[in-house]
Amino acid sequence: MAPDFLIIGVQRSGTTSLYNYLIRHPKILGALVKEVHFFDLFFHKGINWYLGNFPWLPQNYGNQGAITGEASPYYIFHPLVPTRVAATFPSVKIILLLRNPINRAYSHYQNEVRLGFEHLSFEQAIDQEAARLDGETQKIIQDERYQSVNHRHFSYLSRGVYIDQIKNWLEVFPREQILIAKSEDFFESPQILLGKVLSWLNLPEWDYPKFRVHNRLEYQKINPITQDRLHAYFEPYNNALYDFLGVNFGWNAPSGYKDRSTASSLV
Repeated sequence: MAPDFLIIGVQRSGTTSLYNYLIRHPKILGALVKEVHFFDLFFHKGINWYLGNFPWLPQNYGNQGAITGEASPYYIFHPLVPTRVAATFPSVKIILLLRNPINRAYSHYQNEVRLGFEHLSFEQAIDQEAARLDGETQKIIQDERYQSVNHRHFSYLSRGVYIDQIKNWLEVFPREQILIAKSEDFFESPQILLGKVLSWLNLPEWDYPKFRVHNRLEYQKINPITQDRLHAYFEPYNNALYDFLGVNFGWNAPSGYKDRSTASSLV
């Protein structure tokens, strides 16, 4: 089987939970692993290697109409992935979860600390991000086998500039082929959002008996001063995203305030 859908990101937005819920549906068969990372890290291994990560179904398999897919959240951020996907599977459906970029960045940082990659404070890490990422995108573009540790692990702010990444994908895919959902809505009402995703995948609804959060991290709250600093940083990018998509996700609120009145769960 070839993938019918790809969950391309964003990292720390609920992609693991979404994928694990989806593959419990009787018409969705999971890949061997959730994150195959073919289009970003292992493209040189070739298409046969990639297809080997998905189920093989004989023609007489009883579960006809089943689909499959994978979820590699680095896909949205890697500069070469959009064109690679479009050239290989031009009809694949793209699913993208977007989370408040401040919360995403802080969760990303905490995960890198847990994994042992990050040893700086959060404030030091975001101050040094530009220097850490300097020239890395160009190296990736020039050498398709180059794997940048800094680009993957220290891109706390850069990954939250969603407008630029979405535009890269829309250069090679039509808008109707990309489903964009708000992570916060998924966290609050998973059954509702899952129903919309299943409908978009042309699958019948499924009653998921129990919901469990995957990859949850427990850590101290972000410093309010740092939060306000990041609010000022992300606000123009968020506004550009809202204008581009025609929907306000409600992320441009000061620290300590949550605005859900203008948010849309699916665009």
